[in-house]
Amino acid sequence: MIHESILIPVDLAHPEAASVMFDRARALLRPGGRLTVLHAVPDLAPHVTMEMPDDFLPEALRKADDTLRALVADAGLDADIRILTGQAPRAILDTADQVRADLILIASHRPGLSDYLLGSTAARVVRHATCSVLVIR
Repeated sequence: MIHESILIPVDLAHPEAASVMFDRARALLRPGGRLTVLHAVPDLAPHVTMEMPDDFLPEALRKADDTLRALVADAGLDADIRILTGQAPRAILDTADQVRADLILIASHRPGLSDYLLGSTAARVVRHATCSVLVIR
C-alpha cells in the first residue's frame, strides 16, 4: 500500500533504527507524499527541573533538533522535522492527527519483562492511533 502522509517518530537514544525506518518510508510513500519526522523530549518532574540550569530544556531541544536534522539529511530525505516536549506516545498521536498521517512508522526494541510484546511507546501508539501503524523491529 502506498501512503500520502507518513509520520516517523525517532527515539534519539536509538538513532540506529532511524535509517531502517527511513528506508521503509521511501518504499511506502507515494511520489509527492509528505514525511514528518518527530522526536519528543520527555518532560521532567518539577523537582528535577529546579535542580537543572535554566537553559537545560532549550539546550536539550536544540541538540535534539540538530541531531534529528543530521539524521534526515544523511538519509537524503525531504521531511518536516518536529521536536516536541512531553510524553512520546501523546506527542506521536497528536502529531499524527495534526499532519493527517495515514501511517505511523515506529521502531520497537526487543521486548523485555516490562514490555512483553512491544516497547511501551510503540504499544500505546498501536492501541490508540487512528491511522495504520507499522512497527519495525
